[in-house]
Amino acid sequence: MKKIILASQSPRRKQLLKKLRIDFSAVSPKYDEKIDTDIFSTELIENIAKQKALSVLNSVSQCIVISADTVVVCENKILGKPKDKTQAIKMLEFLSGKTHRVVTAVNIIDSDTKKSLTVSVTSYVTFNTLSRRMIEDYIEKCNPLDKAGSYGIQELDNRFVKEINGSFDNIVGLPSETVAIMLKEFE
Repeated sequence: MKKIILASQSPRRKQLLKKLRIDFSAVSPKYDEKIDTDIFSTELIENIAKQKALSVLNSVSQCIVISADTVVVCENKILGKPKDKTQAIKMLEFLSGKTHRVVTAVNIIDSDTKKSLTVSVTSYVTFNTLSRRMIEDYIEKCNPLDKAGSYGIQELDNRFVKEINGSFDNIVGLPSETVAIMLKEFE
């Protein structure tokens, strides 16, 4: 297989890709992934994932580029990365006691043939009712300002999460099971 490039500097995505036991290098995508709407659509995040891959495509050759974009969606509203602790508290209060979706769009593209494949994976997370104290303690301990929805599932203790349906890796930021299947299309 060709060399694999991960269009991300996310430590979580790197860790998840390592689970597949493939050699890869990571490159920062040169794409502003700012979302100008809070209304969710699959096409929106699939486009962001594809643009991230395309942003590194011109600087590489003879490789496969993998990119992804993950969003938290509750009541069809996108909860992106919080600007500050106050916004993080509001997001977690909004998620308290509710089921929300975590959607990751993955794009894989061959730098030579330009063959491209995009898949979105959805997982569901139900939070217990969260006290203000639990939320503030979590934010102080884990500083979730770089995470969609103001949390990292791998950092939450069992008081937060009532139920998970779907891929845990997807909730972390890269559905490794899906990536493995997608990569077979590029062999």
